[in-house]
Amino acid sequence: MLPQLCPLFLCMLVLSMEFSKSKGEAIQQKGSLQVELTLGESEEQDCPVCTWRKHSKEMRLESIKSQILSKLRLKEAPNISREIVNQLLPKAPPLQQILDQHEFQGDSFQHNTFLEEDEYHATTETVISMAQETDHAVRIDGNPHCCYFNFSPKIMFTKVVKAQLWVYLRPVQHTSTVYLQILRLKPVTEEGSKHIRIRSLKIDLHSRSGHWQSIDFKHVLQNWFKQPHNNWGIEINAFDPNGNDLAVTSLGPGAEGLHPFMELRVMENNKRSRRNLGLDCDEHSTESRCCRYPLTVDFEAFGWDWIIAPKRYKANYCSGQCEYMFMQKYPHTHLVQQANPRGSAGPCCTPTKMSPINMLYFNDKQQIIYGKIPGMVVDRCGCS
Repeated sequence: MLPQLCPLFLCMLVLSMEFSKSKGEAIQQKGSLQVELTLGESEEQDCPVCTWRKHSKEMRLESIKSQILSKLRLKEAPNISREIVNQLLPKAPPLQQILDQHEFQGDSFQHNTFLEEDEYHATTETVISMAQETDHAVRIDGNPHCCYFNFSPKIMFTKVVKAQLWVYLRPVQHTSTVYLQILRLKPVTEEGSKHIRIRSLKIDLHSRSGHWQSIDFKHVLQNWFKQPHNNWGIEINAFDPNGNDLAVTSLGPGAEGLHPFMELRVMENNKRSRRNLGLDCDEHSTESRCCRYPLTVDFEAFGWDWIIAPKRYKANYCSGQCEYMFMQKYPHTHLVQQANPRGSAGPCCTPTKMSPINMLYFNDKQQIIYGKIPGMVVDRCGCS
């Protein structure tokens, strides 16, 4: 497939050069100011490698957009604005750690491993599911409104490594003992409520600035995944000695990003590593042969606010010529070319080694997903 694309690239290059040439000849007749523009375009004609790199870079950026959506199994980019992101994003320690770690992802070439199995679709590592309103079937006099957690079938078939329920407790003025309890909800029957207490904690609060409390939820979640029909949600209470409920379980003024959420660490695929080598060039290089060049992708420039982290990452791209005189480095391709010199379009400069990136993003259900997207960084280029 790749050799067949090379003639198309060559045609694009020739057409763009001819267009620049004809445009330059027309401008040259219109005065000294326009002569300077003609000289600039003439320099571009004298540097076909520069034009080639420009086309390669533009095509790489467009390819990255479509690849991300395809690998995340999204038909289109989620319609989530920056204001919605700020409202939904929990202000909690585990999320902040991910943001600090992946604010910008550098060249993954320094990492010597990559995914060996499914190298196309994204693999999920961490899922953060926000609390939703409960079904009316479990409410008594309209309560409780919180909390129901929805999980996709894909996640329910993974191995749960860790599961934490995070609850934000309002600040206390004086040191207090808080009794936190979690009830498993069930539909209300004629006999009344049968909500079952599944966890109970005694917490000593000393902070006046509020406190994020994490609760191990792995066992409960594993049971939910085995028997999804039992998942009707939970009720969360945290009473101080005066009977005040300190748990934030609904969004009110000033409570944005403080509602409960579930943090899951899951294991989706086995991986094995392979050594990685590569050769780099920079944008000022005069090298005309196939080489890897730096390219930084800026998701904010795309207008993709639904990607939380990284906002930018090093993607890199391949560009350069694959002349037949270089084929001693690629014996298989050289033999093919000798066997069919007219029927082959010749080798193209393409990625021969790709690496994944980690990404924190909102999906189309406004859930926060943290996972690995394979094949997003060019580690090595070659002729194939």
